[in-house]
Amino acid sequence: MRTIAIITTAVLGFAGGIAIASPELAKSSGCMNCHDVATKKVGPSFKDISAKYKGKADAEATITAALNDSKKHPATKASADDKKTLVKWILSQ
Repeated sequence: MRTIAIITTAVLGFAGGIAIASPELAKSSGCMNCHDVATKKVGPSFKDISAKYKGKADAEATITAALNDSKKHPATKASADDKKTLVKWILSQ
């Protein structure tokens, strides 16, 4: 039953043109090399990033700008659309 729910969610997301962020997308984009959802690695955890920006109206734009600035963050494999999706997912942690 769980498999059906996962497949249904994925199909609906892709059919609607909505990218679904997840730890798998973060891993395939190279994010998990330096970050983890709950614990600090080389970079801060996604939960810590979310807490830092909680309630800030410009959080998405600030994090996206940092990801695109090679002086603030190493290059990632993520496309521009994937970065937007990942930033929203990180802020939801």
